[in-house]
Amino acid sequence: MTGGVVTLFLCGDVMLGRGVDQILAHPGSPRLREDWVTDARDYVRLAESAHGPVPAPVGPSWPWGEALRVLAESGPDVRVVNLETSVTRCDAFAPDKAIHYRMHPANLPALTVARPDVCVLANNHVLDFGRPGLAETLRSLAGAGLRTAGAGHDPDEAYAPAAVPVPGGGRVLVFALGARSSGIPPDWAASRAVAGVAYLPELSAATAAAVVRHVRRARRAGDLVVVSVHWGSNWGYRVPRDQTRFARALVDGGVDLVHGHSSHHPRPVEIYRDRLVLHGCGDFIDDYEGISGHAEYRDDLRIAWLVRLAADTGRLAGLTMVPLRAHRMRLEEAPPADRAWLRATLDLISPGVRVAEAPDGTLTVVHPALHQRRAAGS
Repeated sequence: MTGGVVTLFLCGDVMLGRGVDQILAHPGSPRLREDWVTDARDYVRLAESAHGPVPAPVGPSWPWGEALRVLAESGPDVRVVNLETSVTRCDAFAPDKAIHYRMHPANLPALTVARPDVCVLANNHVLDFGRPGLAETLRSLAGAGLRTAGAGHDPDEAYAPAAVPVPGGGRVLVFALGARSSGIPPDWAASRAVAGVAYLPELSAATAAAVVRHVRRARRAGDLVVVSVHWGSNWGYRVPRDQTRFARALVDGGVDLVHGHSSHHPRPVEIYRDRLVLHGCGDFIDDYEGISGHAEYRDDLRIAWLVRLAADTGRLAGLTMVPLRAHRMRLEEAPPADRAWLRATLDLISPGVRVAEAPDGTLTVVHPALHQRRAAGS
């Protein structure tokens, strides 16, 4: 923390399973039960057909590529990722699901190399291999010393926030929730009888009020609160009205930052009451290269989100977006034309927010509230 500001690194879906798992040092079984692909190594071949040979085995830093440089240079106080894969050797494929993601527990160095402070698990893939797979996932992440939020052996564990201490004596509390709109089956919800995820059956005023009550019970003076939500469909820029209302209700209730994910590409950036709402961070790491369709959304482009919050108030003090590109199953710097496309797209879809490109190629937001605080020296 510097100058009374807490910096957070956020990203969307980190999927180190399936094809990514196959290029790492300890690949698990490549067997799949998809309609068109039955071997995870086919996703590696698709990526190679698009951009050239992918070495294997690769070191644990390979999938992150330039993102590790971004993390080293920015030095965030807290790092939060949505881990959208199970970490298991289990073969109990969840029924009635078209896609299943898993990474071998021995490949966890490919996650720990980024030193995440919180792994969000409230998503539609953490139970792809049933509750035995979830149990191994929780054991594996705990054994690697990683905090988790959004899934657990019972509701108390699933809904509990991950608490990350920050310099100055405060904490960042990360609550993680998964909405039905992202494709999470209702029976994945944690209950007194079974393990599961922290589940949102609907994005209603009553549900938001329940979340706010939970936040207030856990919060202490000096805490900053992040609610990380897996919600919405995979494609498109339109944000449903109930999602916007839900996010604003959380902010009205005292939440400092809403970290949304699920979409395969970034969705609108909103600043509401001086608080940041990310409606969709987009994918970050996956094996989607070479898959055709939806090219207009440029899902090969990824963003590392660096959010600065005032430590005393939780207000947004700044946002830097670092554009990256998936290439040979590794994140690299986005070329100038791609950075310009991302800037123009985010600027167009984010009402009330202007997105500008800085001289170093990063993207920043321009908003009246931020301008007023800078002018006042706060």
